[in-house]
Amino acid sequence: MNTTGKMFKVTSFGSSHGKALGAIVDGCPANLELSEEDIQKELNKRRPGTSQLTTSRKESDKIEILSGIFEGKTDGTPIAGVVYNTNQKSKDYTSIKDTPRPGHGDFCWMEKYGTYDYRGGGRGSARTTIAHVIGGAIAKKLLATQGIKIISHVVQIGDIMAHSTEVDTLEENISKNSVKCGDLEAAEAMEELILKKKAEGDSVGGIVETIAIGVPAGLGDPIFGKLDGELAKALMEINAVKGVEIGFGFDVSLASASEINDEFYYNEDKEILTKTNSSGGILGGISNGMPIVSRIAVKPTPSISKLQETINLKTEENTTIEIKGRHDPCICPRITAVSESATAILLADHMIRSGFIHPNNLKLNLE
Repeated sequence: MNTTGKMFKVTSFGSSHGKALGAIVDGCPANLELSEEDIQKELNKRRPGTSQLTTSRKESDKIEILSGIFEGKTDGTPIAGVVYNTNQKSKDYTSIKDTPRPGHGDFCWMEKYGTYDYRGGGRGSARTTIAHVIGGAIAKKLLATQGIKIISHVVQIGDIMAHSTEVDTLEENISKNSVKCGDLEAAEAMEELILKKKAEGDSVGGIVETIAIGVPAGLGDPIFGKLDGELAKALMEINAVKGVEIGFGFDVSLASASEINDEFYYNEDKEILTKTNSSGGILGGISNGMPIVSRIAVKPTPSISKLQETINLKTEENTTIEIKGRHDPCICPRITAVSESATAILLADHMIRSGFIHPNNLKLNLE
């Protein structure tokens, strides 16, 4: 499948070393103020070649909007956005076209389709997440009209864990380091570990947390279409993600109900809140009005320069492989933009499906 969403739909196209990548966003209501700059700002968060912690592939990832915007606002028609590849080095991959890379989907794609674009992972490359970010940028702008904000940050790299940071200072701290971590002291140690692995020709994984603030109660369905179920699916479909937690996640298995049940109360404005947020903002598959908190486990970049064992599909013999090219020693800093986007796309879709956002004309909401 190349399309996600039921009413707010994002279709992804393109490949790592092809002419271009992009997205078609269908179902965005008319009269949302939107510009190429809005999308470019989000693309810059995942753009390669911005620090020593990312791949050295230099791409501007400049967005070009082909349709769907008229006089600075969405017009209710499909929004097509394209980013052209300008710095491919396909020759780096010709020597390994018959030898599936360990940790990659090369073998699986070949078994399924009988053909495979081996240049940088082709359609299976994390570069295809450009489509996530294009769709996510539009979704975030749409959600902002309803007071919803989404923040992603790195909370762990290897065995280095960040200390909890207040949401009010989270964005400011994230902007001060290349790791995108809210704990500045931990960020420094994380950067040292990433650079150490890079020098060894290796890579390292970590955990990224995403927080959605201002989401109203009532999104999601109680059986199929649970909000946490669909959120887990959206996050799990991001390249390199091998695990998803909502709220306390797997730690709930270590606790008793009296420790993790979120007790309700009325605040001074008679709003219904919970004293804690162990559930991560979702109960019974439906949002409860508290911040929606998720975490993803991101595996180490499988493209490493260390010698690894594999097979040769042409000669049908065992062999070894040494991967060349330009690769991230840690995906976590750049995947924060993608996790924000995946979350935004899902929430925008549910906000429209649940009637919080008018499906055709945003003016009817704003009025």
